[in-house]
Amino acid sequence: MRAESVAWTGQSLPRVEDAALLSGRGRFIDDLGVRPGTLEAAILRSPHAHADIVAIDTAAALALPGVVAVVTGRDLAALTLPMVAGLKVNVENWPMAVERVRYVGEPVAIVVAQTRYLAEDALDAVAVEYAPKPALLDPMTSIAPGAVLLHDASGGNLVSDRRFSYGDPEGAFALADKVFEIAVRYPRNTGAPMETFGVVAEYDPHEGAYDILANFQGPFSIHTVLARTLKVPGNRLRMRMPPDSGGSFGVKQGVAPYAALIAVAARIAGRPVKWIEDRLEHLVGAVAATNRVTTLKAAVTAAGRITALDFDQVEDCGAYPRAPEPATLYRMHGNMTGAYDIANVAIRNRVALTNKAPTGLVRGFGGPQVYFALERLVQRIAEGLGLDPLDVIRRNLIPGGAFPYRTATGALYDSGDFPGAVEMAAADGRLADLLARRETARGEGRRYGIGFAAVVEPSVSNMGYITAVLTSQERAKAGPKNGAQASATVAIDPTGTVSVTSSSTPQGQGHRTVLAQVVADVFGLAPADVRVICELDTGKDAWSIASGNYSSRFAAAVAGAAHMAASRLKDRLAQVAAAQFQAQPEDISFAGGRIVAKGGASAPFARISALSHWSPGVLPEGVDQTIRETAFWTPPELTAPDAADHVNSSLCHGFIFDMCGVEVDAVSGAVRIDRYVTMHDCGRVLHPGMVEGQIRGAFAQALGATFFEELAYAEDGAFLTGTFADYLLPTATEVPEIEVLHMESPSPFTPLGAKGVGEGNCMSTPVCVANAVADALGVADIALPLTPARVAALVEGPEPAPPAGAARAGAKPAGRPGDRTLRGEGAAFVPAPRDQVWATLLDADALASIIPGCHGVRKLSPTHFTADVTLGIGPVKGRYKADVKLSDLDAPNAATLSGNVSGALGTGGGSGRVTLTQAKGGTRVAYVYEAAVGGKVAAIGGRLLDGAAKAIIGQFFAALARRAAPRRAGLLARLLGMLTGGRG
Repeated sequence: MRAESVAWTGQSLPRVEDAALLSGRGRFIDDLGVRPGTLEAAILRSPHAHADIVAIDTAAALALPGVVAVVTGRDLAALTLPMVAGLKVNVENWPMAVERVRYVGEPVAIVVAQTRYLAEDALDAVAVEYAPKPALLDPMTSIAPGAVLLHDASGGNLVSDRRFSYGDPEGAFALADKVFEIAVRYPRNTGAPMETFGVVAEYDPHEGAYDILANFQGPFSIHTVLARTLKVPGNRLRMRMPPDSGGSFGVKQGVAPYAALIAVAARIAGRPVKWIEDRLEHLVGAVAATNRVTTLKAAVTAAGRITALDFDQVEDCGAYPRAPEPATLYRMHGNMTGAYDIANVAIRNRVALTNKAPTGLVRGFGGPQVYFALERLVQRIAEGLGLDPLDVIRRNLIPGGAFPYRTATGALYDSGDFPGAVEMAAADGRLADLLARRETARGEGRRYGIGFAAVVEPSVSNMGYITAVLTSQERAKAGPKNGAQASATVAIDPTGTVSVTSSSTPQGQGHRTVLAQVVADVFGLAPADVRVICELDTGKDAWSIASGNYSSRFAAAVAGAAHMAASRLKDRLAQVAAAQFQAQPEDISFAGGRIVAKGGASAPFARISALSHWSPGVLPEGVDQTIRETAFWTPPELTAPDAADHVNSSLCHGFIFDMCGVEVDAVSGAVRIDRYVTMHDCGRVLHPGMVEGQIRGAFAQALGATFFEELAYAEDGAFLTGTFADYLLPTATEVPEIEVLHMESPSPFTPLGAKGVGEGNCMSTPVCVANAVADALGVADIALPLTPARVAALVEGPEPAPPAGAARAGAKPAGRPGDRTLRGEGAAFVPAPRDQVWATLLDADALASIIPGCHGVRKLSPTHFTADVTLGIGPVKGRYKADVKLSDLDAPNAATLSGNVSGALGTGGGSGRVTLTQAKGGTRVAYVYEAAVGGKVAAIGGRLLDGAAKAIIGQFFAALARRAAPRRAGLLARLLGMLTGGRG
């Protein structure tokens, strides 16, 4: 039943969460106390994108003080099963590398020690021998015939290939006046939440049970996956969430593999184990949004009416098809036609594996990839036909009176008025003024463009949409999967106060505030009278596999379930009050903290509501209790895919229409957003302030995807954006003010009429801005992110080809494709004779004493050295094995050094020439070097690397000056190690 009167829902009440968060009193996972004796873990990660693990030697690490255990992939495999993949494919999906590494940053070993510091230090003592293999970074290359296999038993890197046809796309294309086509490569990015992953795990050998505390985003769908992986029944796996989580944007569903790793570590160590991820680990190894290659064709009439679409989508899911992927590819399956009335659709969906970190859910998952192609194509159609892009949008929108509307691919759009929303946005957003601005700017020679985007924002995902990856025969064999169950519990204690617990884990969205409003309205209370608890425990709280906080399901599903639970209690309380007041239940009302009977009799809410505790014998017949009610809600509209692959992939469908004006600086390539207007229809608005916050937050995050963010890899798989110096995020300075407009079309499918609103601008903003930039520059093809360099290149056009036969300038440094190159030269004065310095450079013992961070040097021959060195470069530190050779010796005048290093941070190689010249009072040592570095260290930024190189060289010469006295000499080998690859 709906509330009799709405007093609080729909108001922008102050958030009850903010007082603690703004005063630094939030309770995040790293703030919570742990049991005495809890150990801490550090993870050793692969520096290679693709390599066989030849050997792992843990003896030295285990011998260090404070180290309790070292867990390798083989140890893990002995106690677990591979994680269930999102596809039926012959791929062993372990949480940690077993026998082979498949992406830079993949866990290889876990050290468990008394403190995190001891564990981190012990990582350097774990010796791993790798046999590198060719890496595949491009999904199209990966699925090409003859490509190296990531998983030998899979038979190929193309792990899914499905074709779909709805209506008559072939006939529509045959009759089309025009066919337009666009090819898009959507880049890989991530959510980068403020708080990284965290896990605290414990194993009870007596019960054979695991207890895992982690900052999951909705752990429920992965509970079964983890239970299977850990080889325990579901009732032997307890998963708990902290009260607060510092953002997620979908990314924290990727905590699952680490929950398994830390759980196994706790079992092996025999004590609880805690692990908190650092930022470097998060960027290199946490889940990312999929990068997708899309070719999209449209059959179009001469008037600009789209009659058919043909999608060819290749999804790069990284090294493993880790559940719930390929959810990103199929989440939008029901609404591939977006806001448009298009009856004929063909789709080919392929899933590729590459040597990159596995992908997962990132805010708007699936939407940005689909709409960037679709809305770019709409603008391309307008340009090709000489029409206004907004007119093409208008001619293809679903009519306002068509709702509920069934799309060609099966979605049931619940409510809306798309044309009305567009016209309202054009009027209230002052489109005429925007057009005048463009005309004025262009008249002055400035590059000004206008972009539009019309998108449907799905929310409350149908659990069955992912099964569209299977054929209908495979689905029939596996059994139906569908629905979107949400649950909430409303409880009344003996003092008559109300508490609410929901099966949703917030990461800053304001669940406590909104649930208090909704339940307070049902009972006629003030929101302050309702306490909402956001600490979830699968061992005692109500949940189902579809529960959780994802796909913008809170307002529509979770708040609705809380409303249902409260309403059921209210109905029973009305019967109790009616018996007390000698009235009829239908004559009972709830308002102002009292329960009132028609005619005037009343009592405080607490007095009536607590009777089940104090006087259960007075309850009227048919009322068993008013203490607690749990509601499980799932909408009947979310059915399983049918035999023809139609699927209503989401319950609710909001509408967004964006328009913006941008100006492009033709010299710098900088893009300035002059005005941005975003119109939203998210059904009934429960809390206007928070809806505004969600829209603005999604817009800011979308600007990152538009202008800054891309998880970049070198050609060999080395990760290049491992810090916020290279993976850039928008700040308040880069986020302009926007105009937010609203239309409300309540959903007939949800208890409160609400729809989701948290992801929309992540879907609409990148393509809206890209359309505006394309309009400003008059270009057809445009790719994200729109960095100044990329935009400037669009202004200038393609570079001319070099003259025939022209040689490339500069020699290629030693190293692998994609490595960062370091070059340098310099000189230093050593107050010792040249012969003494020369001897010092060739002495192994002297080398060991003056190489920064050296643990020992071994002389294999007079010109061949190996060394064990620990180096720190800015925020990262690691241990390396260096191999150095001398050649072109001209004693005691000069020598060439060449060599390579490898370690946890990456690899390196290079060469340098060292020249010794006799000078007054000593020797002048001059050097020139060229080196290439790859792996994690290459991701920390070129300027930092150069600065570290200079610092290490300075330390080396200072030590050489001290050593090259009348005593023994030796150092030339480390000069190479430091000047060349030693920073690799």
